Amino acid sequence: MSSRVVLVTGGNGGLGNAIACSFLNEAKDNFVWLGVRNGRDRADKLAENFSAQCKCVDLDVTDPAAWSKAVKAIGRVDVLVNNAGAHEDALLATMPVESWQRVLSANLDAVFHGCQAVLAQMIAQRSGRIINIASLSALLAPAGQTNYAAAKAGVVALTQSLAKEVARLNITVNAICPGYVQTEAIETMPEEQRTAALARIPMRRFGRPEEIAAAVRFLACPEASYITGCALKIDGGIL
Repeated sequence: MSSRVVLVTGGNGGLGNAIACSFLNEAKDNFVWLGVRNGRDRADKLAENFSAQCKCVDLDVTDPAAWSKAVKAIGRVDVLVNNAGAHEDALLATMPVESWQRVLSANLDAVFHGCQAVLAQMIAQRSGRIINIASLSALLAPAGQTNYAAAKAGVVALTQSLAKEVARLNITVNAICPGYVQTEAIETMPEEQRTAALARIPMRRFGRPEEIAAAVRFLACPEASYITGCALKIDGGIL
């Protein structure tokens, strides 16, 4: 496999770190950029451990100007993983308008800006892989997540529409919809909620970040070149 330049947003989180490590370990010629904004200790450590293959780039994913600056600094992007996101759960009746807007901006607008920032170059080189991290909430929307579920459902629809637009250019666009994954969100979940979540999962365990990362890497590989516009559910069997 030839070397590739990969940009992973949300590079300081547990899932972003696992995705980056998957590409770093795939080939020594791969170069991974970690898009980070606030709190980058984990991303900096990974970049230090893989100093010849990995580097951080300042990136506010909600700002199109920041995307333009970051992509210009990187120079070439073969694989874009839109992984950054955030949630502010609340019942719709009492949800502040600002909370709705922030979550839509962080999860949906950010994917639009990211795809738009790399597409010109991918179209010019007639190749590219875009993987958008959505959520199981996009397919099975829970109560208390109207903002997050709507944003992630939008990511799935954006993915499917864009996939059709660039299919003839050897550019694939896919989404992954993880269920409960052992990341910061699970670690801070109250014990009662963790128990209830586990009871919903037929496998009776949370997913590992490495399992999501493996699917991301597969969708980015040459052997997956006929897969585009899909929304892959990875959730331990929740229906």
